[in-house]
Parts: sequence; C-alpha cells; structure tokens
Amino acid sequence: MFIITVEIKASHAADMKNATTHMKSASCSYGPWSARELVCESNYMEVSVRRKVPQTVKDFIQDEPEDWNLAFLEAKGEEASIWQIVFHQPEEKTALLVSDAWSAGYGLNTTDTRVVLRIPYTAAQIQLVKDHGITFSAVRSSIFYKQRWMILMVDTAVACPVDAVDYINKTIIWTVPKYIQPVSAGETSSKDVLVEAGVDLHKLSAKEMASRKYVLLNDLHAIMMMIPIGAEGGYYKTSVRSGQHGTKYAINLFLEHQWEDNKWGLTKYIIIKEIETPFEQVELVITNNSNLSLRLMNVTVGTFLPDVKLVKLTIEGTTVAVPEAVQHGYLTYEIRYANGSKAYIIQVPLDAPSIKKEYMGADMRAYTLNVTLAFIIHPTSETFTVPVITVSAVKDAVLPSARGFCDGRNLHLIITHGNVDQNWLPFISDTHLTPESVKKYNYSLRDNGTHLAISVPFLSSHMNYEDFHASGLKASLHLTLKDGITLANRREFSVSCSFSPSQLIQCLPNGTVVITAVKLVGAEDLDTSLFVLRDRQCKPSLVTERTATFKFNVNTCGTSRKFNSTTMTYENDVLYFRPGSDMLVYRLRFVCWYAIKQAVDVQYESKKNPPPNIKPGFGSLALSLKLFKEKSYTEPYQELEYPVVKYLREALYFEVELLQPKDVRLELNLDDCWATNSQSQDSLPQWPMLINGCENSEDSYKAVFHKVNYSLRVKFPQHLKRFEVRMFTFVQGTTLLQEQLYFHCSVMICSAMQQPSGSLCLRRCNPGKHRLDRSAEPHQHAKVSSGPVLIRKENN
Repeated sequence: MFIITVEIKASHAADMKNATTHMKSASCSYGPWSARELVCESNYMEVSVRRKVPQTVKDFIQDEPEDWNLAFLEAKGEEASIWQIVFHQPEEKTALLVSDAWSAGYGLNTTDTRVVLRIPYTAAQIQLVKDHGITFSAVRSSIFYKQRWMILMVDTAVACPVDAVDYINKTIIWTVPKYIQPVSAGETSSKDVLVEAGVDLHKLSAKEMASRKYVLLNDLHAIMMMIPIGAEGGYYKTSVRSGQHGTKYAINLFLEHQWEDNKWGLTKYIIIKEIETPFEQVELVITNNSNLSLRLMNVTVGTFLPDVKLVKLTIEGTTVAVPEAVQHGYLTYEIRYANGSKAYIIQVPLDAPSIKKEYMGADMRAYTLNVTLAFIIHPTSETFTVPVITVSAVKDAVLPSARGFCDGRNLHLIITHGNVDQNWLPFISDTHLTPESVKKYNYSLRDNGTHLAISVPFLSSHMNYEDFHASGLKASLHLTLKDGITLANRREFSVSCSFSPSQLIQCLPNGTVVITAVKLVGAEDLDTSLFVLRDRQCKPSLVTERTATFKFNVNTCGTSRKFNSTTMTYENDVLYFRPGSDMLVYRLRFVCWYAIKQAVDVQYESKKNPPPNIKPGFGSLALSLKLFKEKSYTEPYQELEYPVVKYLREALYFEVELLQPKDVRLELNLDDCWATNSQSQDSLPQWPMLINGCENSEDSYKAVFHKVNYSLRVKFPQHLKRFEVRMFTFVQGTTLLQEQLYFHCSVMICSAMQQPSGSLCLRRCNPGKHRLDRSAEPHQHAKVSSGPVLIRKENN
C-alpha cells in the first residue's frame, strides 16, 4: 500500500497572506513486483528490473551480445563500488556516472532488490523506431555495478508508443503492438498473462466497457482499443486554432499488458495515454431576444464549455473589462445549463451611444449592436474573440420635415430634424452645402441641433426659374438630403415663390443700368455666357449656369432714348442667338424711366412667343445747389462752413447741377429761384431771385447769369447753370428784411436735341420779356436748396 499526503495552501493574495491550508491524502494498493515492469507515462518512460544474481541456465541466449561485450569492457576498467549506465546507440555508446545521469534529467535509483531507470522523452539518447508501422520512443541501456570479485550488469531497455492513434468515423482507435523491440529482444517464447484497460488509472471491467461502448481487442500481434468520441470517461475541452473557437475530446486511457517469456519471466507493461481528438471548429449561436417595447437589446451568445469565461468587451474600438462595461450601458449575465455548459447574455439599451441607428425606409429604423467579446480558457489561458453583430428593426423613425417662405430677395427653407437624419447631408443640385460652398455662393446655412435653416438669394446659380409673367418671376429651390455614406437620396424639399421684377433690374441715378437675364426651366441648352445686348459687343459682366448680368451706361450698348414732358425713357434688349447663326431664340426687353423725384418698381411681362419683355422701370434724378466763394466757381462752401456769413452788397455765387444721370443728351434749365427764412421750400415770406428762369424785374440789383464752359471738373456744361445775386436784394430801404436766409431753385430737365415747336425747353429768357404762362404746358420740376446764409449790415 502506497500512501501520499499533500498539503495545499490557498490565498486570494499573491503574497499568500491569510492563506488556508488543506490536507489531501491518496493511497494505492500494489501487488507483488514482476521481474520487469515497464511504464509509459505522458512525459517519461520507466523501467524497473529485479537485480538479484540469477542461476546459471544452460543454453541461455543473450539479446544483443555486442551490447554486453561493450558494457563489459566499460565495467572492467572502472573502479569498484560505482554504479554506471551505458547507452547503446547505432553510432556510439555513452557511459554516464549516476551523478551525471541525474544532471542530464534521468532518474536512477536502486533498492535491495530492484534497479529503476526513468527517462524523459526529451533525453538525448532517445531513438525513434518503428514496429508494425507504429513509432516508438526507445532507449537501449545497461546499468552495471562493479564489486571486487564480480560485475553486476542489468538490462534496462524500454520503449513506448508515440502515435498509435487513429480517428475513424467518430471513433478513437488505439493500437499497441505486442512484444516490441528492444523490449522483447532475446525472447524465443512468450504468452499473455493479462490484458486490461481503464480510464484515469481506473481499471474497467468488461461490463463497464460494454456500457460505455468501449471495445478492447487482443489478437496475436497487437492490442487495440476503440473509444467512441464523446463516450463516458472522456471530456470535451475548449481549444483555439488560428483565432477560431472549437473543441477537442480528451480521454486519459491506460493499458496493462502482462506476459511471460523465456528470458525475463513475468513482464508488466503499463501505458498511460492522454488522447486528444483533432480540433473541431464550433459555430456559436447568437440569438437576438431584444425586447423592443422596453427599448432593450438582449442577445444570447453560446453555448460554451465550462472552461470558458467572458473577460472583456470591445465597444466602438475601446476594450473594457466586464465590470467596466456597465459604464457604457452594457450588462452581462452568465447562464448555466444542466449539462454543465454555459452561455452569456448581453443587454444594452437601444439608445446607448454605441448602438448604430440607420434609417431603413418608411417609418422603420435599424438598430445595430456591434460588440466583440473576449474569452479566456482555463487552465491553458488561451484566448479567443467572438464578434456579435445583431440588427433589430424598430418602427420609430421620425423623418425630417420642412417649411419654406420668401422675403424680397431670398428663398428660405427651415428643416426640422427627425431622428434619422443625423448623418444626412444637404445638397442643392450636385453641390454639397459645406461652410466652404455656402461662403462661395453667398448662401446662409445654420444648424442649432434641432433645425437646419438655409437661405438662398433669388439670383443664384442653383435657382430654378419656372415662369415669367407680368406679376413677377416664379423661382424655386430644390434641396435634397443624402445619406452620408452611400449618398443615396433620402429626402427632398422644395420651396417656390414669385419675386418682384425689380429684383432683375436697377436703374441707377448715375445712368448705370444693371439687368439680369434668367434661363427658364426647359431652356437648359442656352449658354448664358452668349447673351448679348443690342450692341453684340456688350456681353454679360457676371455669368452663372442660369443667369447673365449686364452692367452698362444708358449712353452705350445700343440703348435707345425717348423724351417727353414727364419722363426720360431708356430701352434695350437682352438677346440670344443660336450659336453659328443669326436665329434669335431669346429676347428680354427692358426699359428704364427717369422722372423728376419719382421712382417706381420695375414691371415685367412674359410671353412664350415672342420671348420675355421687360416693361419700363423708373429711376430718379440727382440735383445740387451749391454756393461758391468766388466768381471763378472753383471752391464751393463745404457743409461744415455753414452758416455762411455775408454782408450787404456782397455777391452770392450759385451753381445748380444735374448730378445724375450723366447723359449728354440732357440739358438742365432754371425755372424759379427764391429765398426763405427757414429750410422749408414752401415757407413764407419768400423773396424771388429768378422768375421763369429770368431775373426778378422788381429787384434793384438783378441776377447775373454766368456761362459754363467745359473743364476737368465740368464734363457736361449743359448739366450746370450759374448765377449771382447781391445782398441788396434782401433789404427794403435801409431795413434788413431777414438776418438768416435759405435759398431754393426749381429746375426743368430738357432734351438737348431738337425739340418740338412750342416746347418750354426752347424758350430762353430775354431781358424785359418773360416767358409765357407755364400753365399752358405740363410742369416738370425738381427742387434743390442751400443755406443758411447769415446777413450783416456792414463789414467791420
């Protein structure tokens, strides 16, 4: 009986603090020793031989005479009372002292009756030999002990099978040849005494083997044992190959074969064999048990063997331990089944940041859980990962909505975000609305998280112009929200408005006209850069895909002018000719009306045939009345110099000028000029200086007119009139009528060209003869003012 007691200490701390002690005893009954016992363990071979001096036997045959001869030579030369071991190899022989053998990893021991040699499978003296197609690890060795009067030599050869296992039809087949070399060397006759087998060092009876469906066969040359994969006695364990999760079936078999031969007598041969089946990949089942009513994703991953444990989760590229996953919204549970296997449940809310949400169409959204689980296998500490990707469709999509409106110059879209458009991109045509593109096109784009506001000017390259009529121009803006990854169209919005025609034309006071021609929907083949005015040399100054803008003076580009008693009319056309021909396919007629102190909006009309025509637009004239310091009219009084101080009998030099438009075909004529004691042109009393363009005949000192000539400052002399008056005008006798005065003039704008007979513009002032009463014709006046001027009686 062998008894062994093991003391085990266990602690939760690495320094073994507060360790608990556990005592474990084991015993084993063992029968009488055989003459020779061979043991094949998982990591070593062992041979135990009885060492008593045998009786001389007639005709005794040695196994390998040369081995004994070589060993005997070694033994004769050694000192007495020393154990040594001699290894017999094909190329050489090696002799080691016991101490050297121990250092080399061998185990060598003796008792009064036995010699024991233990050899690791990694020993240098191991030889691989084949017997019946099966590979064995073998060692041929002799141990001797020299005494003064004799030499004791013991044969310690041993061999153990290395492979000998096949896997056929889900069955383990273990084959062990009988009487293998060199263990059976020198034998001439032998017979089996015992063949038994078992599991985990426990012998099984024939009945137990049958219940487990084990088969043990013993024939003339070999012993064969067949075990169904998965049978009782073995176990499955988790394994990893190339990162893939799988299993192996493992069983610890042992075989005991006893035989008698004419050399050794009884030999006991025990083989302990740990068998593992090849790796078999296991497809894990991932089950989506999400509770959508609770907005909770619930996924079960399994099944696993008991030796597997979940240790980490990788969430959006961040790896966290299982306890830390709670901070990311992930709960994990281990569930165990009756057969010892296990599975893991992963729970996470639908609204967790790591859950990807994607619009599926209609009112559905897809919620995607993408997490990688990391497992460890005990006791091997191998690791593997399992990616878990599950999708749940939920009917909770809220699409973005929009409202649109327009002001005088822009179209506006305000989009209310839903819960599906976080990664959708706004496009107008093929242009992605980024901060750069918005700045480039002078658009406005604002997003406060709940609303996206977009403003686009009426005249922009992405506007669609749909209809052209007298009340205005209909323009529309189309915006598309696209998927941020696939760029597929997800949602489309549009807003349409009619804009006043005044947005297309500007009649500036300086005679400059800015006109924008637009390309209507359906005329996409027109090249806006080829639009021209009547003078085809006048081309647009700004071109977009849909508009062409011209900026020119009314004196150029073939502009025609008409003049009547109330207005000046300028007219031109924007034209488009088919490239390579004189075929007119587009005409946009526009008119600017200039009237005295009047400005009205531009009006449009649109007809399909003939092309669009712009009705007259209106502008205003700009006039000035300035007081100059000297008769040379070189330096006027500046605004900061008012009020101007003048003394009686001192001259006042006035200049009236038509500032805008700069049209050489216009002429400015004075009508009435008068003074008042307030800024109001109509206040009383009034003191006339000019009447009907002539001097006041009742003044003692009449107004004097000065001719205006061309100069660097005066480009259009016909646009100016100059006259002077004396301060005597404003006294009666020696009484100063008013100390502070303001001066006003009314003017008429006439054509410098030939005028019809009877026109007021033809009449000139003749001293002593006034013009006809103006009530005979329509009056067309503009008024300008200047002042104040302070009057003093005398210059001290």
